[in-house]
Amino acid sequence: MATGVLATLLLIGIIQQTIAKPFVVTIGAALSSERHQDIFHQAVQGLNRHISPSVVFNSTSILMDANPIRSALDVCDKLLPQNIYAVIASHPNSSDQSPISVSYTCGFYRIPVIGITARDSAFSDQNVHSTFLRTVPSYSHQADVWVALLQHFKWTQVILIVGTDEEGRSILSRFQTLAEPIKIKIEKVIKFVPGENNYTVPLLNIVTAQSRVILMSASLEDAEQLYLDAIYLRLTGEDFAWIVTEQAFSALSAPIGLLGLHLINGSNEDAHIRDSISILGHGFEKVIKDHNITQPPSRCQDMGTWQDGELVMDYLRKTKLEDGETGQVSFNEQGDRQFPVYEIQNINEDNKVFAVGLYGSVKPIIEPLRMAGSITWPGGVAVQPKGQKISRNLTVVTIAEKPFVDVYKLEPGEVCSDVKEKSFYCSHTNLTTGEVTHHCCSGYCMDMLKEISSIVNFTFSIHLSSDGLFGSFERHNGSKQRHWNGMIGELLSHKADIIVAPLTINPERAKVIDFTKPFKYQGLTILVKKTTKDSSLASFLQPFQDTLWILVGLSVHVVALVLYLLDRFSPFGRFKLAKSEDTEEDALNLSSAMWFAWGVLLNSGIGEGTPRSFSARVLGMVWAGFAMIIVASYTANLAAFLVLDRPEASISGIDDPRLRNPNERYRYATVKGSAVEMYFKRQVELSTMYRTMENKNYPTAEEAIEEIRKEDLQAFIWDSPRLEFEAARDCNLVTAGELFGRSGLGIGLQKNSPWTQEVSLAVLKLHEKGFMEKLDNEWILAESTSACPESNSAPATLGLTNMAGVFMMVAGGIVAGVLLIFVEIAYKRHRGLKEKELELARNAADRWRGNIEKRRTLRQTLQKQREEQIHSNALRKPPTPPIRANSTSPIRRPSFNEAMGQKILPSTNYTPTHGCQRSGRTVTWHNPAHNADYNII
Repeated sequence: MATGVLATLLLIGIIQQTIAKPFVVTIGAALSSERHQDIFHQAVQGLNRHISPSVVFNSTSILMDANPIRSALDVCDKLLPQNIYAVIASHPNSSDQSPISVSYTCGFYRIPVIGITARDSAFSDQNVHSTFLRTVPSYSHQADVWVALLQHFKWTQVILIVGTDEEGRSILSRFQTLAEPIKIKIEKVIKFVPGENNYTVPLLNIVTAQSRVILMSASLEDAEQLYLDAIYLRLTGEDFAWIVTEQAFSALSAPIGLLGLHLINGSNEDAHIRDSISILGHGFEKVIKDHNITQPPSRCQDMGTWQDGELVMDYLRKTKLEDGETGQVSFNEQGDRQFPVYEIQNINEDNKVFAVGLYGSVKPIIEPLRMAGSITWPGGVAVQPKGQKISRNLTVVTIAEKPFVDVYKLEPGEVCSDVKEKSFYCSHTNLTTGEVTHHCCSGYCMDMLKEISSIVNFTFSIHLSSDGLFGSFERHNGSKQRHWNGMIGELLSHKADIIVAPLTINPERAKVIDFTKPFKYQGLTILVKKTTKDSSLASFLQPFQDTLWILVGLSVHVVALVLYLLDRFSPFGRFKLAKSEDTEEDALNLSSAMWFAWGVLLNSGIGEGTPRSFSARVLGMVWAGFAMIIVASYTANLAAFLVLDRPEASISGIDDPRLRNPNERYRYATVKGSAVEMYFKRQVELSTMYRTMENKNYPTAEEAIEEIRKEDLQAFIWDSPRLEFEAARDCNLVTAGELFGRSGLGIGLQKNSPWTQEVSLAVLKLHEKGFMEKLDNEWILAESTSACPESNSAPATLGLTNMAGVFMMVAGGIVAGVLLIFVEIAYKRHRGLKEKELELARNAADRWRGNIEKRRTLRQTLQKQREEQIHSNALRKPPTPPIRANSTSPIRRPSFNEAMGQKILPSTNYTPTHGCQRSGRTVTWHNPAHNADYNII
């Protein structure tokens, strides 16, 4: 028990002893003056009042010697023996020499160093200065401010003046890294050797350069001479812009209008000392809390390094001071201070320096660059320079393309003002022969150019594209090297300053040149020659399809048959069986019903043969309604097919199968090297059409349009304004389908041209004023007005070709009537012969019947006489037996001639065995031989 209590008391004692003994951290310093030494010691003492009691900070300091070797020896002899954990380094009192000797000495032993005035870019190299931190940014960091200013002023081309020393190389490298992604071009880099007495020779390169924005990094001494030489060469006057670093801005010879930088709190050594002490206090507090660190080396003779130096360095690099006296203090991976704040300064006409803006913010939502106040530019002007050498006489390249640019060749002695109003002189140089021809250019684009030049204030000279092309990126003479030809090529080779033509804005061109805002929006369309439908003999049958004509014809006959049947079987119909010739009445036979049905359909008069029964008349009324609808529909469609029939395009548009599925019989093309060709090349779904047109495209639109007129080319694809213009002037041409590939026409300028913004604003201003609409009315709409009849606007005059079928139908009816009359005559003759034969037969039958009647009368008379004789004989003689039928006595029948010569009495009970009947009349004759009572004596 006593042993346990004793162990507990011993443990408590050890803990109390441990708590009572804090971790001691000694901070060393190499400062510029004794006053700063006092500030340093006071700051360390103040740190102990705000830090955990577990850590105690001591301080020791020396004065920085101007001799780097002595500075290094002082660190070894006076600071390292004090077991320093970190060093704060300033600069010698008599110079701005960097604490490079302190960094090397402490870096060898891995002891952290915080520089408070060192701006040299060399300290950012962590391979050499691995334990160096600083509360100020490097001089090369000013390149970030340069880029922000260039973006603010919209300058994209600059000239750099840098020294050949380490600072010059560092700021050049950083600027190139930042400028390349945002398309800022460095036109020239002028390098000078520091310390020389004359820089005229290198500065002469600025005179011939296009850019007028100069960025300069130089020391104070070199800047003095550079300014003097620049003033001598007149490089600091109007149209120039100078932006310089902080050291160069302090030169006394700095000219008026200079823009420079000033690091806020950059020279406040007192504040940087206190902020450095705070960084060290917070950093060591964290590292001691998390780790048991060892003591650093205490003698320069020790060859070993501090094993915890890198650990302490990592903690210090991650330490952040939010509310330091110099602002937020934090470090990047190179140990440089982040988020410094610069003041943008300007020298006014009174040669006084004043602030015009700030750069730097610790909050991402705030723009780093904030400009305020007016700026005085070189030359004492208040207008921002263009940034490039500007010639007020611009070279304009254009191309012949009606109605935008109409070109007229001048004859010797002619001038443009006499040839055509509002025209401008333009020349053309033949690429092959070099011959220069003189022309007059007028049109939509020329009027627009004149108006823009008056707004932007420039003069111009015009020439036509040498190769007559708009511009495309193609191989040259079959080589692998590709370049831009046409107007784009002339702009890129600086043969022209601006393109004023109907130039289509597309992605390929926008990569290499600048475009203004579109002055006109348009699309692509297709020009074809009108195709007139050939009027066939059956053109009057076009309103109805063949199936409908067949159904109408069939309906006529079906209705006629039904009418006949309804009137035939109806008790109220006209049809009756004739009892005699006198009582017979005309009936609705099938022929009359057919005549009625056709008469109703063709709206002809019907005199006889109309239905009488109610059922047939109901059907007749329905048929009349059907006929009215059919005839009205036919008439309306006939007007559409014949009266308003117009020649139309042969294709429906870009989706027409003849374009999508090309064949040799249907040729179509566009202009070679044009934006239209690029459009088809760019569109995957139109790749088949592009491959078909690739070897068939024409050099100019004029040639293609002429081929359309000759019908050697079936379709030409081009910009809609031009094709609509041509179609209006030539009634045989027409545009087909809807617009596609919509785009804008713009003015082209060199990349990053200083004129781009002003010309764009001028174009927008012309739109607002209605000037572009006026040009449309004057050059496109007015020039497109023609005498060509508009589609479906007025009835077309019908000719024989339209109605030939109707006349042929009438002629056919006449021929059919003549043929039918001959048929009727032949039929009548044939029928007359039959009737004559029947008449003869009837007459013969009548004569035969008369003879038979005579014979019958004679027979009856003879029979009567015989009966009377028999009766008288019976009275005088006894009766004799009758002659039997089966008697063998021969019975002789009289011949026909004998019988005809005898008088035979008619028999009232005779039934005829032969008969001839015609038209309801019966011819009967009697043969006595067939009578049982007839006896031949």
